[in-house]
This record gives sequence, C-alpha cells and structure tokens, in this order.
Amino acid sequence: MSASPSVVVFDVNETLSDMSPMAQRFTDVGAPAHLAKLWFASLLRDGFALTAAGGARPFAEVGVDGLHTLLRGVDLDRDLDAAVDHVMGGFSRLAVHPDVPDGIRTLRASGRRLVTLTNGSTSVSEALLTGAGIRDQFEALLSVEDAGAWKPSRVAYEYAARTCGTDPAGMLLVAVHPWDVDGAARAGLGTAWIDRAGTPYPRSFTPPSLRATGLTDLAEQLS
Repeated sequence: MSASPSVVVFDVNETLSDMSPMAQRFTDVGAPAHLAKLWFASLLRDGFALTAAGGARPFAEVGVDGLHTLLRGVDLDRDLDAAVDHVMGGFSRLAVHPDVPDGIRTLRASGRRLVTLTNGSTSVSEALLTGAGIRDQFEALLSVEDAGAWKPSRVAYEYAARTCGTDPAGMLLVAVHPWDVDGAARAGLGTAWIDRAGTPYPRSFTPPSLRATGLTDLAEQLS
C-alpha cells in the first residue's frame, strides 16, 4: 500500500450503510427477522457464483430472485411479489453508520479523493450519501454493473482504478467484508478492514493493510 493513498475507495453495503433495519422489512411482511441475514448472504453467494461463471447479473435482479426462493412457503401477510417489493425497497431507506459522516469529512479534508465501489446500484449509493449529507464529499459513485464483474473479481477493482485514472497501488479499499479486502489486495490495492463488532479476521484471506473500528478511527490512522 502507498504510504499515503490518494484515492480511498469505499464499499457501500454494510461498510457505509447500516443494514440492520432490513430485518424489519422481513417482519413487516410476516417473515422471520433472521431471514434478512440469510438472504443477504445468499445474494452475495449467487452474485459471486455468477461472476465466477462469467455471467454477472445486476444486484437487484439477484436479490429479487433470492427473495422469491426464500419467501416461498412462508406465511406472508401479502402476496409474494408485494412482499419482495417491500423488502427490496428497504435498500433506498437505509442510513449510514454513526461513524461515517465525521470519518468521511475528515478523510476528504485531508485532500484525498473519495469514491465508492459497490456490487449494488449507484442509485442506492446516491440516496444513502445524500440522506447523510455527505454526497458532496465523493468524487464518483461507481458500480460493478459498469465493470461487468462483481467484487471480489480483479476486474472490478481494475475498473475503479481505470475510472479514477490512478494506479491500484495508490488506492485504499475500505470494507467490512474480508472477501472484499482480500480481492482488493490481490488486485494491488491497499486495504483497510472496518471491524465495528470486534470479530476475528479470517486467516484464509489476505490480511488488511490497516484495521480500524470505524471511519473516524481510520481517518485518525491516516492523518
């Protein structure tokens, strides 16, 4: 990793956004709250599998397919299509984690360029950051939909570097997901793992360049 990365690339889902309210979306339609985490894990699994097979599909499409499978047979309080729409609509209403606004502003004030790189859509990133009052801190909102491959494929990170006009070594990928950290490291980026819960980092993945408890902590480490 560069001693002072010029471009900081943020994952969005769970790294910037607090996805815990998605559980309420499931209970709203009569489904158990615990299905929220199972669904998101299955969504990522299917997206990764499609990318590995050379057939990446949009995040929302994979998410809808997964919900139709997961919720079929559940005693819902509305028809299946309406339940799926309600759950998917939760993405546009998520808020950022409490540490995000101050951390982002501090990192931007240090002169670094900030961008996002999500497996989801840029419209969700736009709504999230606008709602938090920090959209103006970001130079660009990027999606793997324009790269043709989901993270953690090398193609996704190379797309971000190419779009930003910089060498991967001058970039720092920030994520809560070890698989994202590992993928970025293999593509030549520096990495920062955000561990808000105090969980151990999997030994099977490439270790992060930096570890932080939140974005304010990360900003302090990079100051």
